[in-house]
Amino acid sequence: MNPHGRSFLAAMVFVAALGVQARAADLQVALDERKALNQEAIASQKRIDEISDDTESMLTEYRSTVKQLDSLNVYNGQMRELIAGQEKEMASLQNQVDDVELVSRAVAPLMTEMISYLEAFVSLDVPFLMEERTRRVEGLKEMMARADVTNSEKYRRIMEAYEIESEYGRTIEAYRGTIDTTGEPRTVDFLRVGRTALVYETLEGTEAGAWNQRDRKWEPLDSEYLSAIKQGLRVARKQSAPELIEIPVPPAEPAEGAAR
Repeated sequence: MNPHGRSFLAAMVFVAALGVQARAADLQVALDERKALNQEAIASQKRIDEISDDTESMLTEYRSTVKQLDSLNVYNGQMRELIAGQEKEMASLQNQVDDVELVSRAVAPLMTEMISYLEAFVSLDVPFLMEERTRRVEGLKEMMARADVTNSEKYRRIMEAYEIESEYGRTIEAYRGTIDTTGEPRTVDFLRVGRTALVYETLEGTEAGAWNQRDRKWEPLDSEYLSAIKQGLRVARKQSAPELIEIPVPPAEPAEGAAR
């Protein structure tokens, strides 16, 4: 082969080599670009997955919030109804308080008057247990001036005093006390039979007397009553079985306006 032919062949081989190198370089560029695109695709898919997870989480949170909002709306509706009912009840209670205050202002003078009637009754009644009964009335009068005692409690205690006075008329009682019929106080045993009779007997059992309500004074009794009074005292003290006893009964008061 002549020199020109060898040169041409070498040139062809060189050109071919350059072409192969160029294609190899282009292929490497394409591979690098493909690799880069794949990495970008992977990164994009990762971001898409993260966004999808975030979206799903936000959607779940939204649905939960909507449910809570619905529950709160129902609860608020119930609370509004409850508050409206409480406000209505408060208005009713306030009206009742106002009424109670009006009644209290009207009841206070009535209770004071009841105590005055009771005081007058005790002073004019048969004089048994006078110290105890008078002390009870004085306690009621002091109570009326106390602000720490409610009107209901004041009324209860006044009615209790009236009940005690009423009960005296249905019971028999023996008690020891003092009497002054001679200008000198003496200790005696009293026997009260309801409000019908109030008699006494000296501790020695030698003298007896009875209260005359019409004349409002003590009158001596004959010795024949001593035994009956002794028995009545035993019955009242539950030391003997109940039985009929003969005691003096003062004459009844004539009706007002009746002929004397």
